Amino acid sequence: MPGASRRGATHLADVIDLERYPIDRLDSPAGQDLVARCGRELAATGASDVEGFMRPAAVASVVDWAMTAMPDAYWTDTEHNVYFTADDPGLPADDPRRAHVRSVKGGLAYDQIPSGSPLRVAYESDELTAFVGAALGNQILYRHADELGALNVMYYAQEGGHGWHFDGADAVVTLMLQPPLGGGQFEYVPMLRSADNENLEGVRRLLQGDRSGIRSMSGTAGTLALFRGHHSPHRVTTVTGPRPRIIAVLSYASTPDARLSGHVKQLFHGRTH
Repeated sequence: MPGASRRGATHLADVIDLERYPIDRLDSPAGQDLVARCGRELAATGASDVEGFMRPAAVASVVDWAMTAMPDAYWTDTEHNVYFTADDPGLPADDPRRAHVRSVKGGLAYDQIPSGSPLRVAYESDELTAFVGAALGNQILYRHADELGALNVMYYAQEGGHGWHFDGADAVVTLMLQPPLGGGQFEYVPMLRSADNENLEGVRRLLQGDRSGIRSMSGTAGTLALFRGHHSPHRVTTVTGPRPRIIAVLSYASTPDARLSGHVKQLFHGRTH
């Protein structure tokens, strides 16, 4: 249906700067250059920033809605380990799986984000899914199937932050909507673990204060960040000042049926469905 395709592309063009970042034309020279650039950065540092990805008017619209919806967020001040797993008293006392970090933040679940929101237009587009997969090395990706955790809006208010952790999803993409006035720095250690090496000793050193290997990135509003968070531990440092840090978290998986555990959903959404 060519007409429907054109309408969808026009709608996406209102949200994403397709002239600068032609994710709808990945086979074009500009599209191939974009994928190659992001791939090089991901290979070198485990992350890639795409500044100005979401158009300013779309960002402003989402921020206006997000500030109004902020009281509806589920707010948590909780301790957890870097893996979001339940405590196991059978592990040694110095095992990093028994070390707790603190996270203070608010979140809106996928089902709280209105249909027609620029966030949904971007996340639910096949074009963005294909681009993320291509940038990550031609992976076949699916939008996360979890009805709460697939797409989230996260708030870090004054004194808020997110302790060190690994992401459960295979690939996580964030979209900066509103940076804070101070603090709120995104820090990470590229590829500290791998599929065949948990590197518990490296995680232990990180939790004990070792800052070797730590990198930081904090994009301006509208920046899309590609990040290998499943293997790279990361955190958000404490926010200072009255303006909250607001980001959208877009999750993808290598299978079409990936869902969060009930433990994680209860921890950060206060419900399991």
